[in-house]
Amino acid sequence: MTTATIRRPRTLTMRTRRRIFRPLQYLALFGYIFFLGFPLLFLVTATLKTPSELQSVTTGLFPSSLYLGNITAALEKVNLIGALGNSLLVAGATTLAVVVISIPAAYVLSRTRSKIRGVAFGWILLSQMFPFILIVIPLFLLLTNIGLVNSLLGLTLVYSVWCLPFALWMLQGHIRSIPIEIEEAGAIDGASRVRVLVSLVLPVLAPGIVATSLFTFVTAYSDFFFALVTIRDERIQTLPLALARFVGAEGIVQLGPLAAASLIATIPGLIFFAFIQRKLSSGLLSGAVKG
Repeated sequence: MTTATIRRPRTLTMRTRRRIFRPLQYLALFGYIFFLGFPLLFLVTATLKTPSELQSVTTGLFPSSLYLGNITAALEKVNLIGALGNSLLVAGATTLAVVVISIPAAYVLSRTRSKIRGVAFGWILLSQMFPFILIVIPLFLLLTNIGLVNSLLGLTLVYSVWCLPFALWMLQGHIRSIPIEIEEAGAIDGASRVRVLVSLVLPVLAPGIVATSLFTFVTAYSDFFFALVTIRDERIQTLPLALARFVGAEGIVQLGPLAAASLIATIPGLIFFAFIQRKLSSGLLSGAVKG
């Protein structure tokens, strides 16, 4: 009787697996980054193309030479810098108002147990299902009656009211993740409720505040519908309204100036995101250490 040799299947070592799969991981990561960054790359190259290159279907992605005429035309056609300042002012004021109001409100909703809390959450979720067109007419009439139609203050109030429910929802989730023992320790030491919120909760809540600020800023900065309804004066128009002027009444789009204006409009958002993303990362690490 012969004994068959039993061969064990060869298994790949961890080092071999890394050698095989690491290039694939880098390839997938590069493809994902290219997918995310392609719209910005396309916008930059379209800005630097000549009008003939933009109209041609055989032109490649990159321009044959650097053409700056689109940027000049965009700045000359509309008051792009003024519109940019109006958008930054409205978005910044909206972000500040929403964050200041939503922090104490979200804290109360998160730490109280009553029927009002359930009703409030239900109303918050229901309000997010309202389409814009449903509230635009009563909103316009209300702003007209209080004299805030066609003003940046009125537009800021509209954005604050619109963003506040979702900001409340985001912040209450972050507050509920904070251990209650931190606040109980502060109360035992004699700290008041306000002192507990300011000195103990807010530092740990930093990632949630940053995420809420980012959501609010982007919503107010890029909105077109509310600005179209409430703003009539060209001197106080926001960036989305200024960009719409590059589309003619006959539907003819000025591609080059529109691409240049869109690129200029994108730059502040990128700078704000880069700044706040670094704060978000540091806040996450701070929260992890304190947790």
